Amino acid sequence: MAGHNKWSKVKHIKARVDAIKGRVFSKCAHEIALAARAGGADPSTNARLRTAIELAKAVSTPRENIERAIKKGSGELGGDAIQEVTYEGYGPAGIAFIIEMATDNLNRSAADLRSIFTKNGGAIATLGSVSYQFDRKGEIRLSAANLPADVLMDAAIEAGADDVQSDPDEHLVLTAPNELGSVANALRLAGFHPSSEKLVSVPQSPSVVSDLTIARQVIKLFDLLDDYPDTLNVFTNFEVADDLLDLLEA
Repeated sequence: MAGHNKWSKVKHIKARVDAIKGRVFSKCAHEIALAARAGGADPSTNARLRTAIELAKAVSTPRENIERAIKKGSGELGGDAIQEVTYEGYGPAGIAFIIEMATDNLNRSAADLRSIFTKNGGAIATLGSVSYQFDRKGEIRLSAANLPADVLMDAAIEAGADDVQSDPDEHLVLTAPNELGSVANALRLAGFHPSSEKLVSVPQSPSVVSDLTIARQVIKLFDLLDDYPDTLNVFTNFEVADDLLDLLEA
């Protein structure tokens, strides 16, 4: 029986990992399709597509997934075109959410998102009613392994970045939205290797959640929105109070 229980746990863990990988692959495929639709199927002449493919490969997305996404975006596979759409909403305690999606069925995605919010103490908001609380930035992430913060700081600022934030695991380079591509390319030419490159929405004034029940509700809503198959990015303005962190992990 012990062996059976151990195998059950292994299967459960593997299923969880596979599900996470599946979501990552799906998001990569959406971005590749959108890039191919916007700038063509040739990565040598489409910088956005080239970057999307590089990022997909970095997380071990299967080659056939990448090729299918390119064909989907360029129209070779037919069917409904994938469209980019942004939704805004409020969660418990008025926490703000921005959800960026890529979908081939706007009606389905809108209905599903409205249901997720409604069932989890929130509501969809009109465009602009949430986003004014955020600043749009370009974001480039790099591993901190063997890369001193001061070395990257000098190169990033020289390339035109606005700021560099670092922790023991990762560096975060922030740029103006229209400077993202040029700064990322300059860093690559200087020998750096970004692990991620995208536009993000940064909250102007984070909302600190100090109630344990509300914190759990907001985190659950965030996870549900992030797990939705058409979701590309979820941005929110909540932070959890330090004294709740251990309780949330319990």
